[in-house]
Amino acid sequence: MTIDTIDEGSRGLTGSDGIDVRWIMPEGFLELPFEADDLDELSDKLMELARQALPGGSEEVQLEWASMCAANYDEFIEAGVQYAGFVVTEVEGVRCTATVNVSLVDLDERAGAKPAGFIASAMRHLEIGQVEEVKLPCGPAVTCIGARQSNVDGSLTESGEDEPIWTSFIQVQIPLSNQTVMLLEMGTPTTEGWDTFSSMFAGVVKSVRFFDEQGLPLVMPG
Repeated sequence: MTIDTIDEGSRGLTGSDGIDVRWIMPEGFLELPFEADDLDELSDKLMELARQALPGGSEEVQLEWASMCAANYDEFIEAGVQYAGFVVTEVEGVRCTATVNVSLVDLDERAGAKPAGFIASAMRHLEIGQVEEVKLPCGPAVTCIGARQSNVDGSLTESGEDEPIWTSFIQVQIPLSNQTVMLLEMGTPTTEGWDTFSSMFAGVVKSVRFFDEQGLPLVMPG
């Protein structure tokens, strides 16, 4: 499965068991590389990205940032992440950042005829945030809004030690008819940017479209 650039801003996953997935990303997002022939090529691509993300940083800082990104790839693979992008911008004079990940994961075999309802029930049981069922142009989906704690690597903090940070997130799960789930998530540690980023992410989610092998549009049932 590969990520395609359909046209400016538009992204797509091809080869998803007969269903092509497309969505539109806003301008300004930098994207982590997911295609490389070997580790050396991946390292080169991450360093190139580090220069874009930290143009004023020293080579040492850029290398540390690229290494931190590289350390996430095993987790990305395990979670089925197919796309990972981030943006850094100013919101009312405050420097804010957000990430957007897109994953494809297996649908629980117990989901039955109404998988969105099953997913919503399972997520409410986990108590990780506010869960709702919604109807998107591409079909039924489940949203979850919450917050989680993580750590900032010590190489990027003033103290030189790992520091805890809270990330607010919106997660959207869209069950597909091929027994997979498209999972989109936006996260930001900057509260000042929440309204801007959540509004932006709503546009990304509403842009999701599915197509069959002949290129005809699909709407998921349910």
